[in-house]
Amino acid sequence: MWVTCASSQVAVIANLSVPLAKIEKSDLLDLYTGDMSLWTDGKAIVICDLKQKGEVRDSFYSYLGKSPHRIKSIWLKRMLSGDADPPTFLDSEEEMLKKVASTPGAIGFVSLSKIDEDVKTLLVIGQ
Repeated sequence: MWVTCASSQVAVIANLSVPLAKIEKSDLLDLYTGDMSLWTDGKAIVICDLKQKGEVRDSFYSYLGKSPHRIKSIWLKRMLSGDADPPTFLDSEEEMLKKVASTPGAIGFVSLSKIDEDVKTLLVIGQ
């Protein structure tokens, strides 16, 4: 039997202002492809992503069923059409935590072991 340890689990995190307590995979995919741009309260969604390849980023995109390259091409098309603003790309999980915690409407992802009380966890991938 294969057991996933906490360090390889990925937490989808959001700013405390986000009006959700949990998120479904389909909604997460809609967010990260730009199909959804507003939360249920009408406030703007701020998408945060990791710039560098790594286990956390790979696990997140594997869960979504899309490659980072495919998501990037979707965003480039949206940007060229003036349809949406691209995600904010961050250099590290620590930067991701700080950005999501300090930005109303922000959503991102980090290792489960890194989350703190400054953000809310909407989903754990790899349970």
